[in-house]
Amino acid sequence: MKDYTDFYKNIPKNETSLKDLLQNENLFSSVPKNWHILVTDIQGSSNAVTEGKHNDVNLTATGSIIAVLNAVKKIHSSLRIPYFFGGDGATFIVPSSIIEDLMNVLTDYSLHIKRTLNLDLRVGSLVVDDVYQHNYSLRISKLKVNNYLTTPVILGNGLKYAESKIKEKFNKEANLIDKEIKLDLEGMECRWDEIYPSGNHKKVACLLIGATSESKQAEVFNEIMNEIDYIFGNLNKRNPITVKNLKLKPTLEKIRKEMHTRIGVFNRAYLMNNWLITFFGQYYFKFFKAGKLYLYRVTQLSDTIMLDGSINTVISGDEKQLGKLRFFLDTLESQNKIVYGFHKTYASIMSCYVEDREKKHIHFVDGTEGGYTAASVEYKLKLRKQYISNF
Repeated sequence: MKDYTDFYKNIPKNETSLKDLLQNENLFSSVPKNWHILVTDIQGSSNAVTEGKHNDVNLTATGSIIAVLNAVKKIHSSLRIPYFFGGDGATFIVPSSIIEDLMNVLTDYSLHIKRTLNLDLRVGSLVVDDVYQHNYSLRISKLKVNNYLTTPVILGNGLKYAESKIKEKFNKEANLIDKEIKLDLEGMECRWDEIYPSGNHKKVACLLIGATSESKQAEVFNEIMNEIDYIFGNLNKRNPITVKNLKLKPTLEKIRKEMHTRIGVFNRAYLMNNWLITFFGQYYFKFFKAGKLYLYRVTQLSDTIMLDGSINTVISGDEKQLGKLRFFLDTLESQNKIVYGFHKTYASIMSCYVEDREKKHIHFVDGTEGGYTAASVEYKLKLRKQYISNF
């Protein structure tokens, strides 16, 4: 069977708004049935957040993306795959030719995370044909968000179905605990301080919104995005990541945590070199034109909205704006059009994958005090109540 290795790479970038993209479903293509959905998920992430390990959870999810992308570059340098950051895990859609290699990479990464952060990262996969056999759809497009960032956009409940089936089958690889691990986490960085939204009275909100009807998903999501734009303004206006509030946190503890997660051992040269880079980076970003340009690119390359069959977004707004949004979402929920989870907090956190400091870097944004994980708890609780009420 044909592998369709370049399927995602060949999808054209749509230079339009997300709302316009959702109104034209002809711009979406079905994922080849012999591709695979690959999932990582931290078991007990809510408890870990409660114990104050939210940064560890966030960094672990980011690291799984970095491990996969670095592996893909070595296996097939021109291959492109879609991926989605979920706060406490990640989802990938990959061709069959590399699924075994990536499963091995992520199994090693899971063991690494168990040893370094004492978190249980579960890993699993499902062939896309299984999704179609169970009458779920999985269609994908590309959205050019700005001159720097292009993101995948998914319609259909295929990923949600796959994630639920994969999580049912997760196995713990305890027998491999003594295995020697060689990981490539080059580019992992986590040196930004908590990022406060602009405006004294603004908050940060993490949203997870699912449509109850798969066939009406595009219509409902378009309605929601219209309302978000109306209340908060465009993506730049509601972006919680601003040049003004981006500040490095040049503490040895911050660098030590990055070092521990990335290489798993203490390395004095790594610690001191990266601390010095981060310390002097404060002045580079403040006084040099190239530094200021990099900060601007960070705001443009910050992934604050994702559609993976649900809307996942981090936005900044004041209490009045957030109140209007909640009223709107409550109305849609009362009409049985959506189920949503909402988490309001005081700031954002960000972990990063830096291939180079020109254009090849991506920044994964979450909220403090639980972020997407906390929103997911509310979302799943509502789904459970809905399920019980149907019986």
